[in-house]
Formats: sequence, C-alpha cells, structure tokens
Amino acid sequence: MSRSHFSVFFCVLVFVFGFFAPAFSAAEKGSGLPLPRFVSLRAGEVNLRTGPGVQYPVDWVYHRQSLPMEIIAEYGTWRKVRDWQGTQGWVHQSMVGAGRTFIVTGETRTIRRKSDPKSGPVARVEAGVVGRLLSCPDLNGWCRVEVAGQTGWLRRVEFWGVLRNEVMQ
Repeated sequence: MSRSHFSVFFCVLVFVFGFFAPAFSAAEKGSGLPLPRFVSLRAGEVNLRTGPGVQYPVDWVYHRQSLPMEIIAEYGTWRKVRDWQGTQGWVHQSMVGAGRTFIVTGETRTIRRKSDPKSGPVARVEAGVVGRLLSCPDLNGWCRVEVAGQTGWLRRVEFWGVLRNEVMQ
C-alpha cells in the first residue's frame, strides 16, 4: 500500500469511527437513571443470563411477576440485577418495570395501621409474600405498603425492596 493510499484509508477510518462512535457509546451507556435502583419483574417468566445479551446462557428463570429486583449495572438495553437472595445476572430492559414492590423477609410480619409498633394490626404476612411499595416518606424506619388489598405500614427491616437511605413519596 502506498503512502497516499494509506493516508486516504486512515482518513476514511477516522471519519467512520468518529461518525459511529457516539452511537456505540450511547448504546453501552444504558438509561442514565441512578444506580442502584429498584424495579419489579414485568412478566411471569424472566430469564436471568450470565451476560448482557441473548448469546449468553440462561442461568436462572424467574416464575414470579412483580418480584422486586435491584438494578446494579446497565449495558445498552440490558440490566444487571440482584434479587433478595443475592443472585445476580442480566435481564433485558423490557422484562423490568418501574413499579415498586417488596418481598417480606425473615418470619411472619405484621402490617400496622400507622407507622408505630403499638398501632393495631391490618394483616399478618409470611416471608416470601410480595406486595406493592407505596411510599417511604422519611427515614423513620417505616414504609407504607399494600398486600392483597390491605394497606398499612411495615418496618424497612422486615422486607427487601428499598435502599437503606431512600425516601420515596
């Protein structure tokens, strides 16, 4: 290759890379939303993959719609998630939604009428029950929740699905 051909080739290469590079880097960036954050599964069957793409093997299959997931990383349209047991993997963005849910941990818990341990009970929920997270208005340790049509207050330490210092209205 002559020197002039090499110069032309190099200029074309720089132009092509310069033109397409923003598209490649935008695809790798993801949503731009804060990390970590909580979402919930949209479907009743969601594949958890070992990497961000369909070419990666399925490591686990979730069979529970509305299960809370913590997004810990993003790559294009793929979200690296962690579940309440610490299992991590990649799911497509179309499989998660912004709806906030929680899962009861530990033992049977009491949902209360007010954010006070002396307040009357609304319902008792067992470990593994999934409900809707309505608000965590301050850092007093309580969040407003809904389970099977029953609304009340549950202490943050009794469920998984909210960041430690997160306030949500």
